[in-house]
This record gives sequence, structure tokens and C-alpha cells, in this order.
Amino acid sequence: MAFLPNYRPKQLSLGPLETEILHIVWELQSATVKDVHERILSDPERELAYTSVTTVLQRLTQKGWLTCDKQGRTYFWKPLISREQAQALRAYEQLNQFLAVGNPDVVAAFADSLDQASVEQLDAIAQRLRAIRQAREEQ
Repeated sequence: MAFLPNYRPKQLSLGPLETEILHIVWELQSATVKDVHERILSDPERELAYTSVTTVLQRLTQKGWLTCDKQGRTYFWKPLISREQAQALRAYEQLNQFLAVGNPDVVAAFADSLDQASVEQLDAIAQRLRAIRQAREEQ
């Protein structure tokens, strides 16, 4: 189960290449520029300069998604949060943006247009919230 991490990147929004490279680092768990560059170039349809990969890795570090460790002459990038934690953070931000609409009629109209599976999922979430709150009150 994904949870909201205590640590959050400075900037959640990422461009397409940043997202692609972050996914590669998640897959590899620790990656050098060469590792990422080779992974991208494994697609014969792709072209990307080695220096562009370096720039994006540095940008992801500045944005708080990665950390960089130097071992000898080689730099290794590692994720600061897991893919699941990132998904939870994005969902949390999106939910807050949706609720910030502030107009109950808009939110209700949206909820009314959902299919049955989505309504059942919302009901399951509401039941889970009630159980969490009840457990918290009993402590």
C-alpha cells in the first residue's frame, strides 16, 4: 500500500523526458548517465545526446527527485522516493486540486457522472476512511 512520504520533492511537475529518465532510475534503483543513455538508445528510433541525459539527471536532483553520489570518478543517481510514493503524492495533489473547486454542485455533478465501478470504488474509500478514523478515535 502506498503512503504519503514525509519527504516530498521540491517540484512535483515533470516534463516527458524527465519522467522517462526517472522511470529508468526507478527500474535500475541506481544509475549512471551511461546506464540511462544506453537504455534510451536501446530504442533504434531514439536519439538523445549523452549531455542531455546528464542535464536531466541534474535537473531531477535539483527538483528533489534524485540524489547523486560520486564513487571514484563515476556519479550514481538514486531515487529519493519510490514510484509508489510518487503516485500517492500525485494523487494527493490532484485530489486537493479537485476539491479546491469548492463548489459542491460541481463535485456532485462530477460524481454523478461516474460509472458503477467508480462509484463502488468511492464507497470503498469512504468505508476505509471511516474505519481509519474510528480506529484513531479508539486509541
